[in-house]
Amino acid sequence: MSSDPSVSPRAPIYRRILLKLSGEALMGDQQFGVDPAVTTRIARDVAEIQSLGVETAIVIGGGNIFRGLAASARGMDRATADYMGMLATVINGLALQDALEQHGLVTRTVTAIEMRAVAEPFIRRRAIRHLEKGRVVIFAAGTGNPYFTTDTAAALRAMEIKAEVILKGTKVDGVYTADPMVDKQATKYPTISYLQVLERQLKVMDATAISLCMDNKLPIVIFNLREPGNIGRVVTGEPIGTTVSI
Repeated sequence: MSSDPSVSPRAPIYRRILLKLSGEALMGDQQFGVDPAVTTRIARDVAEIQSLGVETAIVIGGGNIFRGLAASARGMDRATADYMGMLATVINGLALQDALEQHGLVTRTVTAIEMRAVAEPFIRRRAIRHLEKGRVVIFAAGTGNPYFTTDTAAALRAMEIKAEVILKGTKVDGVYTADPMVDKQATKYPTISYLQVLERQLKVMDATAISLCMDNKLPIVIFNLREPGNIGRVVTGEPIGTTVSI
């Protein structure tokens, strides 16, 4: 285990997690693309929880490279735009895979759209077997279908691999009553229900993803990904971020 004092030495409260990362999370302070310093920091945090025995799967977005919804709004065919966005997630998945392997982790990038030269096709039982063997599994290309976000892909994959929680890393430290970057009076919810998220239209995950999690009683923890060691803090039970549950 790491001697880094910023990481809790306590035992993990989750055995298998799904970490949801936005494509924008990989940009750092850049306007586009992947910042190697960010992927290195994420890899370090994932290596820490792997050393605690936590089985880790990751779903990654592609918004730092291409946003299908934005392109659709500008006149591109929605299905075409969404497929392009899915391909962007594969680029991000490979970048993250490289960073993880540089930290000594064994990884598999698994795609919903077949491209065998660079990644495995998604086969549920095989992905679970990778996790059982201690490999980090990166799920790329969303669900493989247009009109579905990577939030929905995260909820779907989490259910398929029987993850105990979705950890959603963001640039803020939880869910607030309003945008804390704009409204200084905004207050953070330590916990909130799925129905409250839907009724108040809070930007946690899209409605399809929240509904999937609600139907299957899968908790979601929203936390600040930019703070080193926070992934470890969440999996060892420290009360950070916001937990969405029943």
